[in-house]
Order: sequence, then C-alpha cells, then structure tokens
Amino acid sequence: METYRIKRPSTPRVPILVSVPHCGTAFPDEIKNEYDQELMNAPDDTDWFVDRLYSFAPHLGITMITAVLSRWVIDLNRDPGSKPLYTDGRIITALCPATTFLGQPLYKDGRKEVDPAEVKRRTELYFEPYHEKIKQLLEEMKSEFGKVLLWDCHSIRQVVPTIQKEKFPDLILGSADGKAADQDLIDVALKSLGSANYSLQHNHPFKGGYITRHYGKPSAKQHALQLEMSKINYMDNGQTQYYPARADKMVELLYKALNDVAETLIVPKD
Repeated sequence: METYRIKRPSTPRVPILVSVPHCGTAFPDEIKNEYDQELMNAPDDTDWFVDRLYSFAPHLGITMITAVLSRWVIDLNRDPGSKPLYTDGRIITALCPATTFLGQPLYKDGRKEVDPAEVKRRTELYFEPYHEKIKQLLEEMKSEFGKVLLWDCHSIRQVVPTIQKEKFPDLILGSADGKAADQDLIDVALKSLGSANYSLQHNHPFKGGYITRHYGKPSAKQHALQLEMSKINYMDNGQTQYYPARADKMVELLYKALNDVAETLIVPKD
C-alpha cells in the first residue's frame, strides 16, 4: 500500500524538504484486526492536521513528504536499530509500538512488544521507502542548490505526564543540541518563531528525533531541524478538532519561519 505522499512545489523550488512523519492514520489490512479497534478508530498519538498546517509549503517552493500509515504501525522518527532517543526516564514508544504514550496496550492480545520478525517486515515495507525517498529528495536539492534543509514537523498534546508532568511550551525547536544544523539557520529559525506570542524552547524537552539526528549533517551542507508544537495552538480545548481561529495564527508564523529560512539557504549557482 501507499506509505507516503509527495507534494511538489507549485513555484520555483527552494532547498527545503518538509517532512510530516506522524500525520498518518491508515493501518494495513493484514494487521489492522490485531489492534484495539476503539483506539485504532481515533489514534490519539497522531500529529493531527500537521500536514494541513503546512499545506502552504509548496507555494513557497518547498517539497513535502507526508506519512500515510499511523505511527502505531511503525514510527518513522525512531531509530531502526531501536537506539533510545532519550535516557531521562520518559516513556519512549518503540519503532513498532505496543502501547500508547500513556501506556495503554494497542493490541487486542495485550502484547508488550511486537515480534522481531514482524518489526523487520514492517521496517522493510513501510520504514525504508519513506527514508529512501527522503534521501533521494535531499540529494536532488543539494545537487541543485549546494545545501539543503530538512524541516521535520510534529505536534503533541499540551500535557503528556509520562514524558513530563508540566505543560509543554507552545513551540520547541530541536537541533540535536546544535549538531544537526549550522548556527545561522538555527538563529534565523529561533528569531522567526520567537516573533509571535508563543512560548519557545530550544532542544528542551525535545531535541529532535531520529530524522533530525540522522539527516542533519552540517559539514556536508545538509541541515535538519525539528519543530514540535503543542496541539492546543491549532486545535480546540479538547485537542481533538481543528480550530481555525488558532490554526490561522500558527500558519502565519510557520509561513514566516520557513520563508525566512529559505531566504537564508538560497545560494546562487556556481
């Protein structure tokens, strides 16, 4: 089945790839009956509507890749070798999760983990195609422009007590502690994101997942940044429905941030 969608630029291309790895809600036919059907019908760990927030990106010349499958099938932002992203005691769901962020079992049989052979199968079928496409798109843009930025897009409930007890900031820019992008790009992104009335943190409590850490190679002119946001910024108070009055303000800020970063990136051809 289709595992990702590509939206090509509708104006001259700029060297930015927007990735939305957690917006998918589909479950493959061969495994969907194994899941708790009530949870599956409304997968709460989804980064709801994030692809919609960034739908303006092609009009800025930006290419988009968005996930089709739910992160409960396979998490495209986890290390395929299951290397943990953090070691501070927070809950970290697996490459193929067996529980929600709150520890609820995803499967009818209550399994604690997904069988390794099944993880391998899903990795080959669903994880690798997404990442092969990212790699191809980044190489194309770097060849054309000399440098490229991957902007990885996420959202999360305002409070997830298994990660931290306090409310999350409105916006969290992750740069893998400054290792995934040049400082000038980080500075431009922080200045743009900080220009509106939202709380903003850098690398805390999220510094970027596998995508940011894996693809961010500033020495090779390949940069990566992750933007996490609290869902309350664009959804209703229950964080279940799209809320246009809030979303429109967030879209305005995202547009500014990506436009500012694009202007920093664009270089003349040799």
